Amino acid sequence: MISALKATPQRRGVLALWLLAVLFAFLPLRVALAADTAPPAADPVAEKRLLKLSEELRCLVCQNQNIADSHAELAEDLRREIRGMIQAGKSDKEIIDFMVARYGDFVLYRPPVKATTILLWAGPLLLMVFGMVALIRYLRQRNLRVVDDAPLSDADAQRAEALLNEAKNP
Repeated sequence: MISALKATPQRRGVLALWLLAVLFAFLPLRVALAADTAPPAADPVAEKRLLKLSEELRCLVCQNQNIADSHAELAEDLRREIRGMIQAGKSDKEIIDFMVARYGDFVLYRPPVKATTILLWAGPLLLMVFGMVALIRYLRQRNLRVVDDAPLSDADAQRAEALLNEAKNP
């Protein structure tokens, strides 16, 4: 660094260009981080409602995130739509009902228990029971295949002894 200060004006210019290039290389990262932050809320109560509602709704693109945590464009659109409905004076139930009517029960992070979602709720339990039954059947069949340790007959013992002797004396 000290040698750079003692450098000629031409070298200082090259160093300044390199510093500018590094700064501009990291500028898109800073802009992207700034874009991820939420806009300042005009109404903090509405923003809290938006956050609560968006935590209850699943992102239809990511499918394993709620729309509050998702960065997908659809999630941003849904948050914007929910914000608009809140400003229009709709209740939380009306907003949730609108989303379910539009996207189905899949949009809910905790869908209601009903005929169309019973497999969703009972599926993990059924898979566990099926797995346990299959494991028990497998273990029982394996135990039946195990041969008892019956003593060798005299002929089998003599044959085994002959094979062992052959292996020792080739």
